[in-house]
Amino acid sequence: MNGTNLFKIALRALNNNKLRAFLTMLGIIIGVASVITMLAIGQGSKKSIQAQISEMGSNIIMIHPGAEMRGGVRQDADDMQTLKLADYEALRDETNFLAAVSPNVSSAGQLIAGNNNYSSSVTGVSADYLEIRQLTVENGEIFSDDDIRTSAKVCIIGKTIQDYLFPNGEDPIGRVIRLNQVPFRVIGVLKSKGYNSMGQDQDDVVLAPYTTVMKRLLAQTYLSGIFASALSEDMTDNATDEITTILRRNHKLKDDADDDFSIRSQQELSSMLNSTTDLMTTLLACIAGISLVVGGIGIMNIMYVSVTERTREIGLRMSVGARGVDILSQFLIEAILISITGGLIGVIVGCGASYIVKNVAHWPIYIQTWSVFLSFAVCTVTGVFFGWYPAKKAADLDPIDAIRYE
Repeated sequence: MNGTNLFKIALRALNNNKLRAFLTMLGIIIGVASVITMLAIGQGSKKSIQAQISEMGSNIIMIHPGAEMRGGVRQDADDMQTLKLADYEALRDETNFLAAVSPNVSSAGQLIAGNNNYSSSVTGVSADYLEIRQLTVENGEIFSDDDIRTSAKVCIIGKTIQDYLFPNGEDPIGRVIRLNQVPFRVIGVLKSKGYNSMGQDQDDVVLAPYTTVMKRLLAQTYLSGIFASALSEDMTDNATDEITTILRRNHKLKDDADDDFSIRSQQELSSMLNSTTDLMTTLLACIAGISLVVGGIGIMNIMYVSVTERTREIGLRMSVGARGVDILSQFLIEAILISITGGLIGVIVGCGASYIVKNVAHWPIYIQTWSVFLSFAVCTVTGVFFGWYPAKKAADLDPIDAIRYE
């Protein structure tokens, strides 16, 4: 019996039991749709995180004072004073792999402008900080080298600060805001960046010359940290090694001494978040994959029922010359048709569900082609795997016993 006839017989058998065939497909449909949707959510989250990190600057390097042991107790890194202006100046003047370097100091408190106030902080940086964090002055200008040299009381504010301190839409340029009784004249407003992937408001920021914050607000000579950006993302490791060498030399550390500073890059953050997202995606896909297994068991169950119902038909076919391989192929084709049809419908439902989640729940969605092909391939294999045993049982029936079956 040729393949075309077997295919027609399988189609006719499924057509005679449309509802049962559809209910059998339902498990496969739900399984495939679940896998595609879960993978789309996971990959969408990963892409969103990568985009947020890219906006923050994928080649950012953050240097902080290292916590040390005193009397057997590890000190808080915020209390350490190992980073000095000399370290910043050495990195600025001597490194070959850094595009920009900025010191970082911060003072928190209540910002006041007229009758309005808002709890935030003023961060002391250099002009390079805007390049490092990919910030843009939308209105006004950035502070100059002269402002840094003279510790000028000027600042640049983000949109959130503008909205809270100047809620009536007035232009903040030239206006004065105060932190801890120290006045700052607003000379610029940053372009809005919104929230990042960690839920942090990137517009809740006030930037001032680092010398101003160190002298007029904190009265300190050490830095809270140093921000830098590598020439490119690929050069981050080279830049990190170079920074380590320079800082160890500046701090006169012996070869066997631990670093009294810590260096973190966005690559580390990106790798950590990607690993977490990949684990979450795999977990979601595995949970959704259980639906495919359940669907496969449904196919096996229905094929067993079909073999039992059509035992006499199988006997008659064998008695007129049908071979065991023909019976096996016939039932196997039925199982594969159910799984493939269910898979195709599942792909459509999965893609549709993904876009519904995107538009209704506003979650980031990214459907990868390989996930569609993978889920479809798995459902096809599932049909073959779970359909083979009932088909083999049908092929092994004795023709005489099958004809006599009641």
